[in-house]
Amino acid sequence: MNISESDYKYILSVLKKELVPASGCTEPIAIAYAAATARFYLGEEPEKLTVKCSGNVIKNVKGVTVPNTGGLKGVRAAAIVGTLGGDHEKKLEVISNISDAVIKKIHELVDTDYCSVELLDTEEKLYIIVNAIKGDHICEVSIYGSHTHIVKIVKNGEILFDDESSDLKSESDTYDKNKFCLDNIIDFSDNVNLDDVKEILERQIEFNINSANEGLSNNYGITVGATLKEGATNVFELAKAYAAAASEARMGGCNLPIVTNSGSGNQGITVSVPVIIYAREKNIDKDTFYRALTLSNLMAIRIKIGIGKLSAFCGAVSAACGSAVAITYIEGGRKQQIEYTIKNMLGNVSGVVCDGAKISCALKIASALDAGAIAHKLAMKNQVLEKDTGIIKEDIEETIDGIGRLGSEGMRETDKVILDMMTAGHC
Repeated sequence: MNISESDYKYILSVLKKELVPASGCTEPIAIAYAAATARFYLGEEPEKLTVKCSGNVIKNVKGVTVPNTGGLKGVRAAAIVGTLGGDHEKKLEVISNISDAVIKKIHELVDTDYCSVELLDTEEKLYIIVNAIKGDHICEVSIYGSHTHIVKIVKNGEILFDDESSDLKSESDTYDKNKFCLDNIIDFSDNVNLDDVKEILERQIEFNINSANEGLSNNYGITVGATLKEGATNVFELAKAYAAAASEARMGGCNLPIVTNSGSGNQGITVSVPVIIYAREKNIDKDTFYRALTLSNLMAIRIKIGIGKLSAFCGAVSAACGSAVAITYIEGGRKQQIEYTIKNMLGNVSGVVCDGAKISCALKIASALDAGAIAHKLAMKNQVLEKDTGIIKEDIEETIDGIGRLGSEGMRETDKVILDMMTAGHC
């Protein structure tokens, strides 16, 4: 094992931090979490809520069904369900247990002036401020940078909590890319003590496949997953069908938990479900399977470090790159073929834009996985896009960093246009 002990521990800690369960799309759940926390510290049920969100949060909440709300969508539904029935201690599973009485009350309040929503003027992609108000009492909770990263709690002007150490930075901004170089990622995956990762991987396998089965069994969205499964003629098509089905269930309001990757349930689905199905259909031994799944998760995290949690760059692309790399690994590909898979993938579909979380994410996941299958097949024949083919560089780290720059810097204006188109000036 070439990876140092300190780098090993660092990568393991990030892996455990990023692979966490969430019930529902993570942006509305983050709002619900902030609202539940505000209500808890207020100490009583508020008579009014104000919610301020960055544009990317609004974009990712607008079109997705919030679980346990009786089919409601949007910021108001997320904030109200978190306030009335949320358990802030459960974090991204904050609204996993909501009573029928609470759901009824949400429907009574969602179209009133109980909750007001504002767009925050900020460059930060993930920023949420919730105020819970009762008479002269007010509690404000701020989330910044990642979905459960509370940076401040203020009640009646008194600061109850202030995470000064965050310096208002996204948590992923502090990740060390040097420790997450491809050599370290491969070495970690090759040599990780499986007892260190078995628990989080088995939870990811169980939760995400359960959601795939739910999506295949019931009519969510336009039944992308079920339709693809009907016509599947090979393992790649079957893997694509299961992943699309899991996404449709999640975007359609299914309350089953998903294990996320890089703050996203859809990315958690895309890095895991195709690898699970591929390994199952090919009868891959568990040791190889767990190591491939580890590699898939780490590859997606590495790409997202540069892009950030939220962007106009569709996260299905980075996650599908992880899956493609894992399949290359399963098929005996080593560093060269893994590099080739990454380059072939990122040189193909790096222009897919994110126009918010919604039911059609299943289609983008399916398309990204198609590109991943192509990238893998070419790599196994030692075919790769040459350096300077568009944004592809000779050095793999430069290539990945370039994708990060494209997603974080290059798509800023794209993000603004998408948000304007989606909201028409309204939250």
